[in-house]
Amino acid sequence: MLTDLNLNLLRSFFMIAEERSLTRAAARLNMSQPSVSQALQRLEEQLSCQLVLRGSRKFELTARGQKIYEECGEIFRSVERIGQLTQERTIEEFGEVRIQIISNLESPLINEALRLYHQRYPSVTWVIEVRNSQDTIKRIQTEKCGLGLCLLSRPVFSLNCQLLFREEFSVYCGAEHPFFGRKEVEKRELRQESFVSFTCATEGLGLEPMSVLSESLGLGERISGQSSNLEEVRRMIVAGLGIGILPLTAVHDEVTSGLLWPLEIKGYPLGADVFLVSHPDCEYSRAEQHFIDIVLELCALLPDM
Repeated sequence: MLTDLNLNLLRSFFMIAEERSLTRAAARLNMSQPSVSQALQRLEEQLSCQLVLRGSRKFELTARGQKIYEECGEIFRSVERIGQLTQERTIEEFGEVRIQIISNLESPLINEALRLYHQRYPSVTWVIEVRNSQDTIKRIQTEKCGLGLCLLSRPVFSLNCQLLFREEFSVYCGAEHPFFGRKEVEKRELRQESFVSFTCATEGLGLEPMSVLSESLGLGERISGQSSNLEEVRRMIVAGLGIGILPLTAVHDEVTSGLLWPLEIKGYPLGADVFLVSHPDCEYSRAEQHFIDIVLELCALLPDM
């Protein structure tokens, strides 16, 4: 078994076979011709076989020499790839990206940004904290750093707020509710109904902007259930405890299967804008800045995502 095969000898032979000439191989290797010839001889001795036919004006490899030449090609291509990987690693980003995000946010854009970021900078680690938008805004303003994905009715004047997309909402009822199957309802009818609400907990686990949307419709006078968790709010609405506001993307399956029904309120489309929020005075790390750049890149390339 050849455990101590000299890579330099293989390289010399590979160049000889490539150039079909000891003289040209010596020139490429920046070596003297006798040194190249000696390297070939040492390799043949180590392999115990002849690689090049000698004593002929025409350069020719032996059958084994041809096979070893082909294997050398694979070896040096692999070595080149290893070198490229090593070179890439020297400029690879290391660090941490910490993002504060609202809970249960469905976003192909954010998903693609994470995928693309990890593809480009695989050694960067992530910390994603779930907080409500109000807490995120306060934290970024106070600490003058950090990144947040927030649902806002309008941009915050003192912060950088990059509009990403609009999150659509609707009022829903369960299959046993009297409104189930109706194409349109009036605002005044909804105000009389029991309401399942989201609680914006002090820990920052509330789903927004439910409170703003419900207040705009005058809902919430009769609270029949509440939770800071989307799944539990959805469960209570499906069970018939009352009507409630949910993001369209989060309940598609329940609507398709007939467990929930969207109540259309004429003249009152429900929605809120999702922003990437940062502080204008913060010197963000390279890892954080790369995330901002990728999000902006995707917004420009895929405005409808």
